[in-house]
Amino acid sequence: MKNRKRGFSLVELLIVLAVIAALIATITPVALNAIRKSQATKVAQNIKTLASSFENLLYVEGKSGIPSDISGLGRDIDETKYNIAYSTTDNGGYEVYVWTSEEAHEDTLVNVLPSAKKAPVGGIASLVTGFEKPNLGGTNAASATYYYSYTFIVY
Repeated sequence: MKNRKRGFSLVELLIVLAVIAALIATITPVALNAIRKSQATKVAQNIKTLASSFENLLYVEGKSGIPSDISGLGRDIDETKYNIAYSTTDNGGYEVYVWTSEEAHEDTLVNVLPSAKKAPVGGIASLVTGFEKPNLGGTNAASATYYYSYTFIVY
């Protein structure tokens, strides 16, 4: 009877390590893309939720129903990272800006919410200067990274 050692040879171990390395190299970019897309989707969803809630509030309750902060406009939205500013227009409508200081991949965010724009360096303070309520949230216009603007008329 031959005396044989148990275990794997060095070649077998190297092959297994090479296969594991190839799998990691393939899966890592996919996982990073999923994380990037989920962050952009979260930011887009929060911006759109705040915009829709604000518009619906004005339709239902009128100008007297505008809250002093954004906490009542959306659930699970970090109030310190989002803000809304609005101004009335000459025809009785509203011009609204919703912005965030959260980071997201620009191309992915614009893909999810095409109307979203990257804020210029220094934020969007110059865009909301003179608005009636320039600050319903926690982040100021100077620290905005992305914003969404729209106009509508309350009939």
